[in-house]
Order: sequence, then C-alpha cells, then structure tokens
Amino acid sequence: MENGALKKKFTGAFQLMRPSQWLKNIFLFAPVIFSKHLFDLSYLQRETIAFIGFCLVSSMVYAINDVADRKADALHPIKRNRPFASGLLQISDIVVLVLVLLSCTISLLPLLPVQFWYTIVVYGGLNIAYSLWLKQVVIVDVFVIASGFMLRVLAGAFAIEVLVSPWLILCTLFVSLFLAVSKRRGELLLSAATGSSPFRPVLKHYDMAFMDQVMTVAAS
Repeated sequence: MENGALKKKFTGAFQLMRPSQWLKNIFLFAPVIFSKHLFDLSYLQRETIAFIGFCLVSSMVYAINDVADRKADALHPIKRNRPFASGLLQISDIVVLVLVLLSCTISLLPLLPVQFWYTIVVYGGLNIAYSLWLKQVVIVDVFVIASGFMLRVLAGAFAIEVLVSPWLILCTLFVSLFLAVSKRRGELLLSAATGSSPFRPVLKHYDMAFMDQVMTVAAS
C-alpha cells in the first residue's frame, strides 16, 4: 500500500473514532468537582484515566455504529462523507481498529475500581443495542442518549470512589434529555429543509410540537 493511501486510512480511522465527541466525556469530571477534590492530584489522576477509558470505549461504539448505519449514512448529506460510509475504510479496517481500542482499554483494567468497569460495560452494551435496534424505538431512543451522560457521571463517581448526589443524576438526566431531543429536532428540520424523507425512520414518529414540549419540560 502506498504511503499516501496508508495515511488516508490512518486519518480515516482517527475520524471514525470521533475525537470531537470525546468532549461529552467531560461529564466524568463532575463528581470530582462536586466532591471538592478538584485540586487533589490522586483523584484527578484516576479521573483522567477514567476519561481515557471512556474515550476508548465510546470510540469503539462509534465504529460499530458506523458499520450498522452504513446504508443510512450513505443517504445523509453530511454523514455520507464519514470514512466507512464513503468507502475509505473497509470492514477489515474497522475490525483492526476495534481490536486495538479494546486492547488499550484492557490495559487500563487494573488502574480503576471494578464498579467503573461495570458502568463501562453497561454503557457499551446499551449503545450497541441502540445502534442495532433501540434507535428505531420512539421515545426510547432519546432516553438511551440521555442515559449515556448519566452513566458518565456515575462512572466518574465510581472511578474516584465517592458518593454521587441524586440531584446531580437528575440534573444530568434532564440536561442530556434536552440535548437529545434538540438533536432529533435538528434532524427533523434538516429533513424538511432538504425536502427529503427523514434520514432516521424513527423521526417519522416525532413532530415539532411534541419535541418543543419535551424540551420545555426538560429545560424547566
């Protein structure tokens, strides 16, 4: 393989990992802030390792999601440019990438409490189920997205072994529910603006009035 083609594949693999989405994992640091350990180096070290672990697992989930969504992404005006949907990467490349990410994740196992890894497993399983099935179930799809943020907060608390406030969980749930419904609303607007049928089949079961009501309740 020529150097140029190999470089494109590496770039595509990095894009497939969605580093821009790692910002969501900042939610892991909420417990270290609210438990007043922000300036404790040992707590920050563990939380940083937890952040890296969550980034690795979420990248695996994104890779699997791209495989599951290839046909739908190919019809999307923006997502069709993703490395797998565009044909830059093949299924064998995805398998290698997932195995590398899994190996890196396993290397972190001894560094964090087992409760953290249970949360990681729940997050990964829930999101794989979302990619394969739950994203087609109206209402459930947005709650799965919202639960991802709540699991991040719990994982952050387990990583540093502190109790997490029920209020922090509730606030995280409603903020993330607001963001999830906003995402669906944006997709529905994009579909209407382009004059095409909804890119996600589940969007056919949503309407603007309902989403505006849910967003209002969540924001309140």
